[in-house]
Amino acid sequence: MAKDHGVDVDTLNTELERLLSFGHRFPDPRGGAAWLSDDGSPDPTRPTFTYITARMTHVYAVSHLLDWTGGDQLASLGLAGLTGRLRDSEHGGWFTSIDPAGEPSDEKACYTHAFVVLAASSAVAAGVTGADDLLTEALDTWLTRFFLSDDAMFADSWNGDFSVLDPYRGVNANMHSVEALLAAADVLDDQRLRDQALGVSQRVACEFAEPNGWRIPEHFDTSWRPMLEHHRDRPDDPFQPYGATVGHGLEWSRLLLHLEAALGEDAPDWLLPAATALFDRAVTDGWSVDGQPGFVYTTDWSGQPVVRDRMHWVLAEGLAAAAALHMRTGDPRYPDLTEQWWQYGEEFVFDYQRGSWRHQLDANNAPIGTVWPGKPDLYHAVQAVLVPQLPLAPTMATAVAQRQRTDA
Repeated sequence: MAKDHGVDVDTLNTELERLLSFGHRFPDPRGGAAWLSDDGSPDPTRPTFTYITARMTHVYAVSHLLDWTGGDQLASLGLAGLTGRLRDSEHGGWFTSIDPAGEPSDEKACYTHAFVVLAASSAVAAGVTGADDLLTEALDTWLTRFFLSDDAMFADSWNGDFSVLDPYRGVNANMHSVEALLAAADVLDDQRLRDQALGVSQRVACEFAEPNGWRIPEHFDTSWRPMLEHHRDRPDDPFQPYGATVGHGLEWSRLLLHLEAALGEDAPDWLLPAATALFDRAVTDGWSVDGQPGFVYTTDWSGQPVVRDRMHWVLAEGLAAAAALHMRTGDPRYPDLTEQWWQYGEEFVFDYQRGSWRHQLDANNAPIGTVWPGKPDLYHAVQAVLVPQLPLAPTMATAVAQRQRTDA
């Protein structure tokens, strides 16, 4: 049976079907994506998060392009949440979340807006009604409010009416900004967006990561000076954990390869070595370093584990990055790693009884929910099973749309 970079295609597609079937109950009748529990049922006690709504819109827009039954309706419902309840009609932009009582948070986050741009881009590729207008508005708001042209980087967050900019600067938001820039560039055919993605990536890889042994500093002050002790007292924070985040090394590795492919002949020659170095550092620091299989969540700046919990998204990014590196280099060590990691997933992460992937395991690979209770998100897992089946460029939704047109 044919394999795509370590896992056979039938296995990947079976897993894709399982994931999509699990997530179909995400739409909240009030608008946006509900937080899904372990069995896929909506949890009404949790806020409605815009980033999860955007991720689910992206996932089901791609599923519609793959002719998955019901994908068009689910993508449309996700889009309705982004153009309705989660959009701030008074001050512009998108609320980070709306609590169960219906009150929006007093924050406008770059991370959130990057995912709105990604969702809109994928919805445009899928032909979802209203997606073009959403992309136009989201891209304009995001770039106007968050992109710091003098720094070639994105700021992290404003308050609700865009009157106070938080002094914190973060790499996580910039990572997903690179992803969103590449997706929007493909549906709009806008080279300037790819150039912006290159500027962000060059700072992160060459200025921040390489001098730090390829462990990426995540937290910065307004002058982009690294704050290496940030959140030492909250090491398992879901968005700003202390230390080096293993999964982000893997994710950046893959994004640099997508960027290289998107730039074509104009791609600088540092992208592949940087992608390889980030991957190798993350695997060396993170995989099975404490006597148990799985990736640890974070390490300190010498590479010692700090939070030993296993997060599903880190495994997903490892699988996707290994597939991307194999596509780019043909090196057989990457499918060997993919096969090993997939077997780990089958044993510990993939929930064959209740569906989807267990979002968090402890250091002994027992399911827990201290950081990620339930299974609210399909984004990382779905991309992990699709990246091995698609080219490095264009980005996912555009690539699937082009393949469908070719096969028609």
